[in-house]
Amino acid sequence: MAGHSQFKNIMHRKGAQDKKRAKIFARHTREIMVAARSGMPDPEQNSALRNAIIAARAANMPKDNIDRAIKRVAGGEDVANYEEIRYEGYGPGGVAVIVEAMTDNRNRTASEVRAAFSKHGGNMAETGAVSFMFDRVGNILYPADVADADTMFEAAVEAGADNVESNDDGHEIVCDPSEFATVRDALIEKFGNPTELGLVWKPQNTIELDEDKARTMMKLIDALDESDDVGTVSSNYEISDDVMAAIAG
Repeated sequence: MAGHSQFKNIMHRKGAQDKKRAKIFARHTREIMVAARSGMPDPEQNSALRNAIIAARAANMPKDNIDRAIKRVAGGEDVANYEEIRYEGYGPGGVAVIVEAMTDNRNRTASEVRAAFSKHGGNMAETGAVSFMFDRVGNILYPADVADADTMFEAAVEAGADNVESNDDGHEIVCDPSEFATVRDALIEKFGNPTELGLVWKPQNTIELDEDKARTMMKLIDALDESDDVGTVSSNYEISDDVMAAIAG
């Protein structure tokens, strides 16, 4: 994919341009409520909640919506009991796929995810079947205009990051999960809030797909994204610029 790092080539998130704002905000509301339930409803005391708030702000979610979600949990309001679930499986060409979802109905979500795999050349597997092919890492994204590549690299490495990739699209900072909060806070203090952040699955190796398998893979991802419960889809496929151009054309 031209203009994208290999990592971004295999990372897919809700919030794509064809998704409606209401669906995006609903997802962030769920993430905020789950994070607030997991600890103190105070972002200064709850790192997961702080991450969720920063991500919501990056999606232009109004402050009132964010505050309302936190207050619903803090006030003990009877709200749906969302939980985080991970599904694993294989897509076209044997690529590994990890689906992370947040749901109040395990049966509904599992059925939707299974149907998406079955319809588009894939199959679900047991938890742990493919995740060993990935590393769990902290990932922080900044737009290109916040700093030049050298400044970002120096700041990120000094904060404890493992790697920084910079191009015309922006800066991608990768760190160990244990260092994530430290790196996040140092970069926010220096550059302000990032456009995206969180713990993600980074593949150790990738599989290049031909045009037919790439088309099917894109359909699988779109089908998974149709589920309101699905938050992120990570995979270890790679698509060449020529194949991507053919698909786009």
